[in-house]
Amino acid sequence: MRLRTLLGDHACTSALKGGSIKSDLVTLDFAEYSPTNKGFKPMVREGAFDVSEMAIVTYLMAKSFGKPMVLLPHVVLARFQHAYAVYRAELGNLKPRDLEGRRVGIRSFTTTTGAWLRGILANDYGVDLNSIDWVTFEDAHVAEFRDTTVRAPRGKAIIQMLLDGELDAVLGEKSDHPDLRPLFADAAAEERSWFARHKVLPINHMVVVSRALADQHPDVVREVRRLLTKAADSSVAAPRFSVDEMRRSLELIIGYSAQQELIPRAFAVDELFDDATRALI
Repeated sequence: MRLRTLLGDHACTSALKGGSIKSDLVTLDFAEYSPTNKGFKPMVREGAFDVSEMAIVTYLMAKSFGKPMVLLPHVVLARFQHAYAVYRAELGNLKPRDLEGRRVGIRSFTTTTGAWLRGILANDYGVDLNSIDWVTFEDAHVAEFRDTTVRAPRGKAIIQMLLDGELDAVLGEKSDHPDLRPLFADAAAEERSWFARHKVLPINHMVVVSRALADQHPDVVREVRRLLTKAADSSVAAPRFSVDEMRRSLELIIGYSAQQELIPRAFAVDELFDDATRALI
């Protein structure tokens, strides 16, 4: 069976995309999007792929609107988030609470990095997220989501707006520009402290399959999972999560997403899977 597939270029996918890992049951026809997240919208809105890398917050939102996708228990991208927040150096030594009342830019309000960072800011640093004037540049992957943020003027670039003083800070970006500073001066130390409290490595992207594939061809879904696992096992740099580690990360981002009203309620982790994919955990 040939499967329309979207997977980015990661340590955990290189062997699979390079052709060194093969299957007698399925052939993965890879679509190329750069960056990979540009393929998430056609997957959510059009069902463009049978197998797709997917930002976890996009998946949670898609599930809340009944989109025909099912999660596989397979992480392709995970990272700490503290380093992805910058502000204009001329504002002085800003602390997280100093973002209140300011204009903060983010590519889309529904990005997974943004949801993680807002959750961290609100729950670990006491930031009132509702006091911030959010400025966005793209709509949500899930068309039904009601975005109430202010949209940046067409053609504007997020870092340039920051440099020009049209924004005070930006989430979801890094920059070594001399006129910008990281919100967390020692991000590595903040990340270690945060991990010590939560015992969580934030998940960014996992893998989904179409509901039709899961319903009609569970054997194919099992084979896709086997291929993904074999590819990940071939790289020392691939993300590695125990079942408990994956559950803790998912529980936290589900809670953050519900808190931020990206989803109407906090799902139980088991709800993210169906019978076929839950058996793969």
